[in-house]
Amino acid sequence: MAIFKSRTRTMLTQIREELDEYLSAINDNTSEIQANYSYTQLVDQRIDQVMARLDHIERLLGNKRRPTVQPLNYEEKKVFLILYTEEVPKSYTDLAQQANISEGLVIDIIATLIEKGVPILKSHFNTTAYIKMDPVFKEVQAKENVVNLSLKSFVAN
Repeated sequence: MAIFKSRTRTMLTQIREELDEYLSAINDNTSEIQANYSYTQLVDQRIDQVMARLDHIERLLGNKRRPTVQPLNYEEKKVFLILYTEEVPKSYTDLAQQANISEGLVIDIIATLIEKGVPILKSHFNTTAYIKMDPVFKEVQAKENVVNLSLKSFVAN
């Protein structure tokens, strides 16, 4: 009986040591994953900053041609109008609440607006993305109605 207790205790000690090693490996991997995620967020922010600077440089170098924007549907016009009338950047959640649509749809609409030629500026604070319209484009829109917004387009829908 004493031998059985001794062997059992030895086996349980070995199992405990193996589990402790396994737990340590999991903790190390978790820390590495968190570090990679933070680095990815930092790289994404830097890419956004570089894109904003490139846009600014293009404007400074005399990209004076009239911007072209493909026609927008009703939901896109709603989000466009919110961004057009706001001076401060808005989060996806804020835009969704103001447009009375889901946050997922707002994310899709922002991507579509960019694809259609609307210059959108994105910045990050903590883990939240904030969206605003390029102020230079706002001026061009005010002067030339590039997006072709009219009261009829909202009343008809």
